[in-house]
Amino acid sequence: MKKILVYISCLSLIFTNAAGQEAPKGLNDYLFSIYYQQRVTHFRTLPKKQGQIIFLGNSITDGAEWDELFNNDPDIINRGISGDITAGVLNRLDEVVNRKPSKIFLLIGTNDLARGIKPDSIEKNIFLIARIIHKNTPKTQLYIQSITPVNSYYKKFGDHTGNSEAIKEINTVLKVNAEKYQYTYINIHSLLATEDDKFNVHLTNDGLHLKGEAYEIWKHKIYSYVYDLQTKPALLPMPQKLSWHHDFFPLYKCGSIIIANDSLKKIAVDLQKIIAINGYNIPIGKKNNSALAIILKIEKVNAAMLPEEAYKLVVDSNKIILSANTLHGLFNGVQTLRQLMRDKSIVEGCEIHDWPAFAWRGYMVDVGRNYQSMDLLRQQINIMASLKLNIFHFHLTEDVAWRLQIKGFPQLTEAKNMTRNQGMFYTEDNLNELINYCKKRFITLVPEIDMPGHSAAFKRAMGYDMQSDSGVNTMKEILTEICDTYAIPYIHIGADEVKIFNRSFLPQMIALIESKGKKVIGWDPGGEFTPSVIRQLWKARTGKMVDDSRFQQIDSRNLYINHMDAEESVVSIFNHEICDTKAGDKNNLGGTLCLWNDRRLNAGEENLTQNPVYPAMLAFAERTWQGGGYDTDNNVSLSDTNSQEYKAFSTFENRLIDIKKEFFSQLPFPYVKQSNIHWQLIGPYDNGGDLSKSFAPERGDFNFEKTKNSVDVNGATIILRHFWDPAVKGILDNPKKNTTYYAYSKYWSDIDTTALMWIGFYDFSRSTATATPKENTWNNLQSRIWVNDRIIAPPHWQRAGQEGNSEIPYVDENYYFRKPAIVHLKKGWNKILVKAPIGRFASDIWYAPNKWMFTAVFVQQEKGSKNMQTSASVTE
Repeated sequence: MKKILVYISCLSLIFTNAAGQEAPKGLNDYLFSIYYQQRVTHFRTLPKKQGQIIFLGNSITDGAEWDELFNNDPDIINRGISGDITAGVLNRLDEVVNRKPSKIFLLIGTNDLARGIKPDSIEKNIFLIARIIHKNTPKTQLYIQSITPVNSYYKKFGDHTGNSEAIKEINTVLKVNAEKYQYTYINIHSLLATEDDKFNVHLTNDGLHLKGEAYEIWKHKIYSYVYDLQTKPALLPMPQKLSWHHDFFPLYKCGSIIIANDSLKKIAVDLQKIIAINGYNIPIGKKNNSALAIILKIEKVNAAMLPEEAYKLVVDSNKIILSANTLHGLFNGVQTLRQLMRDKSIVEGCEIHDWPAFAWRGYMVDVGRNYQSMDLLRQQINIMASLKLNIFHFHLTEDVAWRLQIKGFPQLTEAKNMTRNQGMFYTEDNLNELINYCKKRFITLVPEIDMPGHSAAFKRAMGYDMQSDSGVNTMKEILTEICDTYAIPYIHIGADEVKIFNRSFLPQMIALIESKGKKVIGWDPGGEFTPSVIRQLWKARTGKMVDDSRFQQIDSRNLYINHMDAEESVVSIFNHEICDTKAGDKNNLGGTLCLWNDRRLNAGEENLTQNPVYPAMLAFAERTWQGGGYDTDNNVSLSDTNSQEYKAFSTFENRLIDIKKEFFSQLPFPYVKQSNIHWQLIGPYDNGGDLSKSFAPERGDFNFEKTKNSVDVNGATIILRHFWDPAVKGILDNPKKNTTYYAYSKYWSDIDTTALMWIGFYDFSRSTATATPKENTWNNLQSRIWVNDRIIAPPHWQRAGQEGNSEIPYVDENYYFRKPAIVHLKKGWNKILVKAPIGRFASDIWYAPNKWMFTAVFVQQEKGSKNMQTSASVTE
């Protein structure tokens, strides 16, 4: 037996000498323990699945239930073997690399030291492991973790626990050589050690192996690496003041949620439910009977503005204290705390002082045109609440249908008087349920009864116009019923896009509503309102908000999701300066993000798949809570990479992508990272109205690197000229008709392969009756895209050449709700060239303007998600 042990201790030399080989020769299993043989033969018989995350190592790795630690993730597997050494890992590495894992987390070496193997031999073996992994499965990300500390305190494992200095030496070498051997080094040692580099005796019971809490700390450290997240939890909206601490709160040890009185119980129950989803059932009490607790308090919290929504959150190793001036403030703090619980068991240490910049942070849905189920509405309200939005604008009536039950006039909701979703409407109980559902989440529901325009459904049902004498009397009865039935502070009366022939109509309706103690909101431009009516701006008259201290205003200018391209939406809203000011005041209340899906839908869920609702909502939540924004006409495009605006957006986008992964994996989220996508925009070329005309960039000998006729632009969607120009500007300061531009970029691929791309040349607004492109065209402008000089064919449109018709639902018109294009890539750098010509800016149809834009981005299915993400390689 002694001879075998000596032989094993020398195996390191065999593998060190194999450094030039693709893989070392296999060794006889009898050289390793029976347990090693059992585990290896077991691993080799298991089904092979590519793309898994593998934890590889010795007993330190073997001792963890990694899949359970990571929320029962089925793609995480354990390849730890108790007693293993670097030679043992090399001997069985073929089983690991043949699986082509997405990631490998390696921790090995402490048993080598115990067997007398020198540190430099251990280091060389680990580097050989890294080389073999990189050569045989180059797309696998390798993470080499430091050897964990040891401690002789328990007088066990004497051969192991006296190696602290050698462990320190090896860890230093592993850290220094990370770039050379193409791995990421992760320091686990310092998390588990005391100041003298000894294993913390509270985290081990034998001086070598880890207790449960140590595994939780380890998981917390590597969580961001496992799921490709930022080091710190993403908070969105970003708090006004945030400082991170080095300690953390162990949620798994929390004994209670402490409240001073029952008035806080609802907030405590909300928090309790969030934590329970993570697997921990924490009781609520009024006395702190535990060393570790979460404390909710109503006490004075200072805030620069809107103190009724402010909160303070302090997280340290012993407690979490959440305090606020009101229950609403506590609720807001709970939403932040939920985001801090990223890995489900540990809360990052921090101190937060937070408050909103704007009082009115709204989201509007139009159910008049397309009915949405109660479940779908509740889903959106839940997302709103998690992002601290506080106004749910509910557009209930339209030309298409009147969707609110009015007991005095049941004919309004009869199926025969609806042109879509016949018979689908909201009863009195439904609306009361939604009002209360919102109220529990500190959201105010604002119903909109559009008058006197957008009222064809009313006329069909009643047989007379709303502005007629009969119509006036009927509307007074309807508004009286609404005001008397529902506990709501506001009623929105619409009043836009209509010819007013009864000038007394609006004053009478406003007076009635206000007599009932409600505030009135109306669209501007719209009717002539008294100063008491809150204006909701939807169209920039002069590009700026009205400067009139008599009026209160809500900003919805250029905040219509239905007019936005998916990638554009996040940029445009992030750049938007709400109410043309950095923060709200008594006149500039805030903004409302609007979803007007004028076009018929096959199902209510298509509101979310055919519009970038949730990406836009995240950007809007950030801007209305944080304040700020950029006073620029060109708010639909990314700025120069050296600009402050670009850097701010890039930082925000990283948080948005993390939130997408954490909370939206099973919800529609049509957005991929784009701040790392860069283009060379080449032109202009005068095409003289001939959109098919070719220019120099299409020639094979064109030198893109040396051309001076270009500018650098950034993003997945590039809008050369916005269709609302000059009110909204695109990339070009002075766009000219009859012009062609080209865009050039490069994309790296490790192998010859195929890849997926989102490609588009026209954002089909969900509010216009735009015709579908003809067969074999991307759009009506003869736009083109090539990859490696091979033209990429347009989709086979399901309704090619279909004339515009708002009653025909979209099916594949926009890139983010059709299948991505499949393109062929070669190994190395791949050339992408886009051709974007324009003739006239106006089209033959006023409501379907020519759009001078393109989208091109490589995408792949996000792991464990319904959504796409930018593919791993990036454009240069």
